[in-house]
Amino acid sequence: MSKLPKHILVIRLSAMGDVAMTVPVLRAFTQQYPDVKITVLTRAFFSPFFRELENVSVFPAEVNGNHKGIVGLYKLSKELKNLGIDAIADLHNVLRTNILKTFFFGKRFVQIDKGRAEKKALISGENFQQLKTTHQRYADVFEALGFKLNLSNPTFPKKAILNEKIKILLGDTSKKLIGIAPFAAHEGKMYPLDVMKDVIKTLSKEYKVILFGGGKKETDILNEVKTTFENVINVAGKLTLTEELDLISNLHLMLSMDSGNAHLAAMLGVKVVTIWGVTHPFAGFAPFNQPEEYALLSDRNKYPKIPTSVYGNKYPETYKEASRSISQETVVDKIEYIISVKVGI
Repeated sequence: MSKLPKHILVIRLSAMGDVAMTVPVLRAFTQQYPDVKITVLTRAFFSPFFRELENVSVFPAEVNGNHKGIVGLYKLSKELKNLGIDAIADLHNVLRTNILKTFFFGKRFVQIDKGRAEKKALISGENFQQLKTTHQRYADVFEALGFKLNLSNPTFPKKAILNEKIKILLGDTSKKLIGIAPFAAHEGKMYPLDVMKDVIKTLSKEYKVILFGGGKKETDILNEVKTTFENVINVAGKLTLTEELDLISNLHLMLSMDSGNAHLAAMLGVKVVTIWGVTHPFAGFAPFNQPEEYALLSDRNKYPKIPTSVYGNKYPETYKEASRSISQETVVDKIEYIISVKVGI
């Protein structure tokens, strides 16, 4: 058997949720193999995700700048080789990483199997069953490098100590904190805003609701929601990513779509209730370590083509509001049950 690598380059460049999904896997790796060094090649913006992982450092990929195009990737490969890397775990497997692969000739380079054929069969309805999770697909890459990983007994960081800026923003925190991230990259993945407002209205009577989002349009919508109800705070555009992670770590629960915020909360050990529109957890993108019953699914009797795509970017027009088939009572009851029974009062 070949000698095990002592320094592994892990590649996962985007998107936010996919990068966040690497964190529980890398945490397990660092605990089970503490003598192996990890360098993560990703966007500099995502660096805070990895801040508390032992023996893990981030090498920022400037894919729209210094490392753009084939010449830029060649330059990047030379910079990476100077780090003394023994092997590469490509958790992305896209054109950019395949080009990088050619520059690492002679180095062990293992790429993720995305299971495209199985996902195609799932979407077509030919084989509607749970596929391997993305977390396990990441773990499989490390196993191919000689490092079998056990993801079944995870640990998580302690709640972060909030800085004064966040404390002032939150105000009175005598009520339990519930995060709500109502947006997703595609409309078919979102809970209709009018029903989400009903959910916020009900929850804000008993809990402090923290709204998460990004971009001007989302921020404007959340500001309007915030001014409508008591006990609602909108943090969109007000915090750095590090501060946002600190705040999320202090939530009692996060309500999210099938989107990045679900994975940010899950990687921090926070309970996550997810709402699924035209996508489905069977594709393998459920947030880490969350019970199956925390995923609220659209009615497949009404919408039998779900999942219409892996990422929710393709769906019939009549499916755009599939998640309306999940009643606001279902959402609220699930959250209240988890907070009272699972988390403890």
